[in-house]
Amino acid sequence: MNVAVLGPGGVGGLLAGALHRAGEQVVVVARESTAATISEHGLRVSSVTLGDFTAHPRAVARLAEPVDALIVATKAAGLPEALERIDCQPALVLPLLNGLDHLALLRERLHPATVLAGTIRVEADRPQPGVIVHTSPFLLVEMASRHESARDGMAQLARAFEGAGVKARADWPICERSEAQVMWSKLVRLNALACTTSAYDKLLGEIRSTPRLRADLEGAIAEACAVGQAEGADDVDPQKAIGELQRAHETLGSSMQRDIAAGRAPEIDAIPGSVLRAGKRHGIDCPTIERLVATILARMEAGAS
Repeated sequence: MNVAVLGPGGVGGLLAGALHRAGEQVVVVARESTAATISEHGLRVSSVTLGDFTAHPRAVARLAEPVDALIVATKAAGLPEALERIDCQPALVLPLLNGLDHLALLRERLHPATVLAGTIRVEADRPQPGVIVHTSPFLLVEMASRHESARDGMAQLARAFEGAGVKARADWPICERSEAQVMWSKLVRLNALACTTSAYDKLLGEIRSTPRLRADLEGAIAEACAVGQAEGADDVDPQKAIGELQRAHETLGSSMQRDIAAGRAPEIDAIPGSVLRAGKRHGIDCPTIERLVATILARMEAGAS
């Protein structure tokens, strides 16, 4: 496939490197300085599942030529600015951002039927431009669409991921509820992990083994599942989400926790904010999530003073 990747951070850089190594035609779209670094040094990937390698995809500051698929892997707050770098209409758009609200923006800017619902389960970071570290064995891309016209493209993109060593699922029914299921099945787990690790600055193992913190983890999951079900994700289940986090390794953290530690703006609006806004739409209270968000903000304010 001819694939463009917008945002070569931990997620985008990992996928761009893996797809390019597998023989796909890949172009990375990034800020001028980042594009120059990748053009000169390539993408240096260290992955627990894909190994250590350097890929040399083409890197540009603007995308003008048509592509079969555009993978969008920016942070949610940087999406509007990043989209200014896209001067074409991709045949398919796979957003892999945290949260929910980016879908509406992408469908406003690009052809709505081409924009999939998509998530990735991965723990990856970009310590510096062009350097990608993938530290956990799980790696799964899920995508869904309500539009029949996207079916063939999704299947082709899934095959490209599988050929690159990235597990992918695109066998959902073509319907709106499949989109909700894909988005909320990740969000209920990610939100609880991000909020608890960031509120208490502890890794998952200690959160699971400390009764008070585990209660917050389970409460955040239960509240998000209630909201997700109201949004049409009928199959999100608190026990399944808790079971997934119970099986995860003890040293699992979150990107929000790492952002706070590094002094970067955390995705509070994109992750718990999206859950709380959806809860308000349906009249569902989320007291645990609200309290965790307040704790995170207080920690950040104390650290800044």
